[in-house]
This record gives sequence, C-alpha cells and structure tokens, in this order.
Amino acid sequence: MQSDNHRQHISGQFNAELEAVRNHLLEMGGRVEAAVARAVETLLTRDSGEAEAVIAADEEVNAMEVRIDEECSRILARRQPAASDLRLVIAVAKVTTDLERVGDEATKIARQAITLSEQAPARSGSPEVRRIGKHVGAMLRSALDAFARQDVAMAVNVVVDDEGVDSEYHSAMRSLVTFMMEDPRNIGPILNELWALRALERIGDHAANIAEQVIYLARGLDVRHMEPAELLAYMQAEAEEPSPGNVTP
Repeated sequence: MQSDNHRQHISGQFNAELEAVRNHLLEMGGRVEAAVARAVETLLTRDSGEAEAVIAADEEVNAMEVRIDEECSRILARRQPAASDLRLVIAVAKVTTDLERVGDEATKIARQAITLSEQAPARSGSPEVRRIGKHVGAMLRSALDAFARQDVAMAVNVVVDDEGVDSEYHSAMRSLVTFMMEDPRNIGPILNELWALRALERIGDHAANIAEQVIYLARGLDVRHMEPAELLAYMQAEAEEPSPGNVTP
C-alpha cells in the first residue's frame, strides 16, 4: 500500500510539472501575440515611444524562453517521460523557440517604426502592413489555441494558411516597389515597411511551425516537410479510414 501511495504521489508530481510547463508556454504565447499586435500598431502610427516599449518587453520573453527550457530539461532528466508525455516536452521545447523568434520579429517591426517616426511623411504601404499584420496575428492566435486544445483540424488550417500569407507578402512587395519607382522620395520609408513586412511573413512561418508541433503532439506525426496539399490529402484519408470497430467482416 505504501508503494502504491508513493507511485501515485510521484505520478501526481509529474502531471503537475507537465501542466506547469504547458501553462508557462501558453503564457509566453500570450505575451508574444500581444507584442506582435503592438509592434504593427506602432508601425502604422509611427509611435516611437510605444515601439521602444515593445523592444524593452522582449527581454521578458527571452527570460521566459530560458525558464521553460530549464523546466523541460529537468523533466527529461528526472522523469524520463515516454510516449505522449515525451512528445509534449519535445513540442513545448520547439514551440518555445518559435515563440522567442516571433518576439524577435516583433522587435524588428518596432525598430522600423522608430526609424519611420524620424522620416518625413511619404507614400506608405500601411494598408498592406495592416492586412498582413491582422492575418499573421490571427494565425498565431489559432496556432496557440490549437496547442491549448490539441486541436488537429485547427492546426492543419494554420499550416495551410501560411501559403496565403506568402501570397499576400509577394503581392505587397510588388506594390511597394512600384511606389518607390514612382517617386524616389518614397524609397526610404518604403524600404522600412518592406523590412517590417518581411518580419510579418516570418511570423506567419513560425505560426505554421507551432501548428505542425500540435499535429506531432496529438498524432505523433511529423509533418514539417509535407506540402500543404499533401498534408490535407493525408488528413482527409485518415478521416475516411474506418475505425477497427466499424470494419465489416
């Protein structure tokens, strides 16, 4: 009986550690999601003071990454998890890296906002920045929601949606280059917006990476090198495959 109680105690501690590291990841995700939204707004408004605040807040995101990495390392060393528990620890470690990089991209956008605030007004690509900023912000939110719920369908949609961001990014690039050609005075400000758009496109990539880890966590399936069409076909085939209980003899 004492042995059973001891095992239950250890199991309870382990579950608490897994839940804690998962919650810390989602807290970090919330911080990063807010940073992206704030950074885009500073670019649109050229608010250098708010941009400085976004840059300063990135240190806290970096500290959260270090703390979560340490928690994952302790769990691996002390608990030696297997199966789904091991997948959770691995997924958390990888998603943490992507979130830290999203924070870095938000900082890059804020830096461009500071530079723009020091330049004379010129023709702007603000509509493109606003549209793509909303798009990647929604992707990041959905990827984090999918992680919290282990929602594979939502995660697949995020992975597939990254193609749409890429298309919008290339379209915006063409429009902004046209602005620069029309008037050389546009070159400086447009270049800063181009760098910001590049950062937004990368945030979309990181959101897709997070969604891929959700699929790995929930299904044990590594889809990192699948094309979106291939992933959709695979998930469709899996959905149509009959369960063992429904197979006709």
